[in-house]
Amino acid sequence: MSNQVRDDIAFLFDLDGTLVDSVYQHVLAWRDALEEAGIELSVWRIHRRIGMSGGLFLNALLRETGTQVTPDQIARLQRGHAEAYARRAEQVRALPGAKALLARLTEVGVPWAIATSGRMESAGRVLALLDIPSHVPVVTRDLVPYAKPDPDLFLAAAERLGIPIDQSVVVGDSVWDLLAARRARALGVGLLSGGYGLEELERAGAYRVYEDPNDLLNHLDEVGVRADAI
Repeated sequence: MSNQVRDDIAFLFDLDGTLVDSVYQHVLAWRDALEEAGIELSVWRIHRRIGMSGGLFLNALLRETGTQVTPDQIARLQRGHAEAYARRAEQVRALPGAKALLARLTEVGVPWAIATSGRMESAGRVLALLDIPSHVPVVTRDLVPYAKPDPDLFLAAAERLGIPIDQSVVVGDSVWDLLAARRARALGVGLLSGGYGLEELERAGAYRVYEDPNDLLNHLDEVGVRADAI
């Protein structure tokens, strides 16, 4: 087991649905915000867009309803979502194996970072569940020009680690994570813990797909972390 930091590989993690079990809290929070604005949408339609940046998310959903909204109305919807999510944040838990996976990477000297389409206002409420060391970069939507499916979040996270993006493994639960990984030229790994299916994640570019962080932890050798280093 090595205590040296490796410079040949890094892991860039999405947050919601990848490390914390929060996807459905976000879905219901968006439903509340939309209904408050008089916009009715089925929960499954909302879920299909989770993982995109807030602006693209709303544009996509509202396009399906034929609803026209102003920038001020979009801003109010985003605030409504943040408030509704805050009321549910205490329900969120770390996904099975999440903390152990991050601890194992740290133990064997593999650098890692978190890159989430959420703003710090929401993400900060659940980051504490993961016991993240102070030196680990956390890149939120507030810090980049564009969020997923654009590659900016992952590019910024890799830059802060000092590891080339093409030596990075992006781990995410949605097609939007994997599309962003592909555009960034990173290796994409999918998790089923956010509700997307195996074939969807593979079509979006996942090299491997695992059930959850615990399953990935048990197969780290398949994604570039050699078993004899663990």
